[in-house]
Amino acid sequence: MMELSGLPAISAPLPWHASVWSRFNRQLQDATLPHALMLAGPSHCGKARLALALSRLLLCKAPSGGLNCGECHACELSASGSHGDWRWLQPEEKSRNIKIDQVRDAVGFATRTSSFGARKVMVLAPADAMNANAANALLKSLEEPSPGTFLLLVCDQLHSVPATIRSRCQIVRLPGPELAVSLEWLDKATGDREESARLLELAEGMPLLAEAMCGRSDAEQLIALRVACRGLVAGKLDVFEASGMLADAPAAEVLDQIAAAVRAVLRGASRAMLTSARGQALFGLLDAVTDVQRALRGGANPNRQLMTEVLLEKLHSILGDEGAGVSIESGSGR
Repeated sequence: MMELSGLPAISAPLPWHASVWSRFNRQLQDATLPHALMLAGPSHCGKARLALALSRLLLCKAPSGGLNCGECHACELSASGSHGDWRWLQPEEKSRNIKIDQVRDAVGFATRTSSFGARKVMVLAPADAMNANAANALLKSLEEPSPGTFLLLVCDQLHSVPATIRSRCQIVRLPGPELAVSLEWLDKATGDREESARLLELAEGMPLLAEAMCGRSDAEQLIALRVACRGLVAGKLDVFEASGMLADAPAAEVLDQIAAAVRAVLRGASRAMLTSARGQALFGLLDAVTDVQRALRGGANPNRQLMTEVLLEKLHSILGDEGAGVSIESGSGR
C-alpha cells in the first residue's frame, strides 16, 4: 500500500518512466492531458509512484523543471497527505478490495468544487481491486467528469477491470525497466552491484521488488518463495519440495509467485510453444490463478495448503518433469 504522509517535498517519476513523464508534461502544457488515465503494467514496475508524481504535479501551484515545486502550500499539503483536492483510493487495512463505499465517497468528492485550486485528483490503486458494484459506481465520474478533475487508475491486470471502465480511460502501458537502468537505480539502495544483480534476478527484473527484498527483515523468506516456484519451473524441485517451501506463505503471496512463474515461462516461450496445447494450458492456468486472486480480494478464504498443492500440481503437469525448458532471465526488463 502507498504511504501518503511524510512524503518528500518533490515526487519524481522513476528513471524508466522518463519518456512517459515527458509526454504527460507536454499534454499538460498543451491542455490535452486526458481527464482519465489508466496506468497499466507489470507488478512492481512503479505505476503507483508515477501516479503519485503526476498527482502532485497536477496539484502544484508553481511546477518547476517538469516536477511539483515542493515549496508552495499545495505541495506542503500533498506531502502531508492532507490536500483537500486529492483522494487516493486503495484497499483498506486487512482488505484486498476497494469497496463501494470508498468509491461512492470519491464520486461525491469528484462532483464538488475544488477547495484550493483549479484541479482535483483522484487515484485508484489498484483499480483492478474494485468489485463490479464499485466499478459501476465509478462510471458516473468517468462519464460526466467535473471540470479540472483528473482520475488516475493504476492497474496490474487490464482484463480484470470492466470494459466499461477501460473504454473511458486513455490506457498508458508501462513496460518494465531495462537491466542497466534497473541495476544503476538499485545500486543506490544496496551499495553493491553484485547484491543488486542477485536481488534483481530473483525479482525477475523488477527493481522495486528487489528494493523491497533488500529493505525487509523477511527478505530471505521472500527470496525462498520465489526460488520455490522458479525451481519447480526449471525442473529442479518437485511439487512436494516447492509446496513445502511455500508452506508458511500467505495465500496472496503464493498466488503472486505462481502467477509470476507462469508469466516468466510464457515470456521465454517460442511462438510455436505459445500456440501449442502446452502454451494454451499455461494461459488457462494463469486465468485460473487470476480468478482465485480476484476471489481473495472479494473476501474468499480458500484452504491455502490445498490451493497451493492443486496449482503447483497443475503447473507441474503442464511443464512435465523436465520443467519448462526455458531460461527465466531478468534482463528482459518486462
